Amino acid sequence: MSASGGTKAIVAALAANLAIAVAKFVAFLFSGSSSMLAESVHSLADSGNQGLLLVGGKRARREATPQHPFGYGRERYIYAFLVSIVLFSVGGMFALYEGYEKIKHPHELEHWYWPVGVLVFAIIAETFSFRTAIKESNVLRGKRSWKEFVRHSKAPELPVVLLEDLGALVGLILALGGVGLAVLTGDSVWDGVGTLCIGILLILIALVLAVETKSLLLGEAAGPEETRKIETALVDGATVTRIIHMRTLHIGPEELLVAAKIAVRHEDTAREIASAIDAAESRIREAVPIARVIYLEPDIYSETEAVRGPDPEAAPGGPAPHDAGH
Repeated sequence: MSASGGTKAIVAALAANLAIAVAKFVAFLFSGSSSMLAESVHSLADSGNQGLLLVGGKRARREATPQHPFGYGRERYIYAFLVSIVLFSVGGMFALYEGYEKIKHPHELEHWYWPVGVLVFAIIAETFSFRTAIKESNVLRGKRSWKEFVRHSKAPELPVVLLEDLGALVGLILALGGVGLAVLTGDSVWDGVGTLCIGILLILIALVLAVETKSLLLGEAAGPEETRKIETALVDGATVTRIIHMRTLHIGPEELLVAAKIAVRHEDTAREIASAIDAAESRIREAVPIARVIYLEPDIYSETEAVRGPDPEAAPGGPAPHDAGH
């Protein structure tokens, strides 16, 4: 993900949510609608979430230090995980509480035209924000489905903004439905029902974000396409004859660590092997520019060692279990 693209989507969402939060709260003051109060808190929480994403992006750009030699790229994952917690607690749980109170202690909805007008305005503003997020995401999504993009994207900001905006739009429709039914039936319990639905929606989105971001925090390997490119770039057939085993790890959304044990010919000199390793690193970086940290260990591949077992530590010259085909 380009920093400019992600930042543009975040800023668009932040501007929309701040304006919507103020409008919703004013509508709540005039109407007493619990849906509007839940939605104003939702928009305020979303604004804070966008602020967290911007802070995480800025902190991730810090230079590496002796204490953190691989840099601070994972800060973006940490702040994205914080977003899921805020969305769950401040947005979802508050909406559930407010909806429960509204159903238990209903009161008449006053000046219904305020919440309806604000909700229409909010839907227009959120649509603009959602459209911006979709446009920026399409640059990176390629041929992947939206589900695959959200699940497998290594950059957390755009999936977070996409899900937040989607949740906001659906939540606004639910709020509009709750207010509309309350006005039509004269029963303000429907306003509370709409608020409960908003809370359930926000909690579901927060759980999806938490699960996906947790996976990134634990450390994910390169995607299948990047892995194939690295494998193709590694083997030149002359000095590097095969990959014995290889591991990749994202140390940030745009930073990839590559560690591999490669097979070289037993008659090659140390100078030839060193030159081959330098050339292999150059080919990898050309094929996959985000592969910034590369460690290559030369070894002599031995079929005899390979058949002793799949454990690469027990059989240094043999393949790892899932790399046996290399």
